Amino acid sequence: MRKTIPAILIAIALPSAAHAAPGMGTEVYGASVNAGELEAETRYDRLAGGADDGEDVIQIEASYGISSSFSLGIQAEFEKEPGAARKAEELGVEAIWALGRVGGFDIALYGEYEIVFDGTDEIETKLLLQHRRGPFDLRLNLIAAKELDSSERVELGYAFSADYEVFDEIRLGVQGFGELGGFDRFLPRAEHFIGPVAKFEIEALGPEVELEAGYLFALGAARDDTKGQLRIGLEFEF
Repeated sequence: MRKTIPAILIAIALPSAAHAAPGMGTEVYGASVNAGELEAETRYDRLAGGADDGEDVIQIEASYGISSSFSLGIQAEFEKEPGAARKAEELGVEAIWALGRVGGFDIALYGEYEIVFDGTDEIETKLLLQHRRGPFDLRLNLIAAKELDSSERVELGYAFSADYEVFDEIRLGVQGFGELGGFDRFLPRAEHFIGPVAKFEIEALGPEVELEAGYLFALGAARDDTKGQLRIGLEFEF
């Protein structure tokens, strides 16, 4: 186990081929794992306005808590560009390793190997931080991704969310995704998205169901190609 931590951290220092806009086809991960819990999720994210209007991603993901500190999952992405047919973009195998709680934050490491169907495979790693206090939930994901080509640099990014349970099973908050550049050029002009999000939990159907809906406004370089990003997610917990 001690040897695994340096290996994962080295992977973080290793980034990514060009993806869709930040946030498309992904979520803001929490830092906890529940043993024996099966999660299935599908999400639809779509760019609105600008040259990329209508570009969208459908993502399907399933994961299982092997123990209280380790989960394994698989996910697939299907992308569609305006005027083109939808195509399978990638298939990924992912793992989350919960490390514990430090200074009020749950901490975990995320790793994913992405099989890219029309390009070079990629590795993506994330440092997951989560702070929960009563109805408040704050999450921060620090991301490093690398295309498995020695000529490609590590790409850094982030994802965050902060939401509050305003009514029973209803949470309102804010969510954001963005690019941070690379180790050789940190914080360049880059793409960012931020905006409101609402989450609704339904427990009367058997499995616990969470519906997420939001709209993120384009900031920085993202405004060159679009005005915003519509996000819809549906998650089942068994």
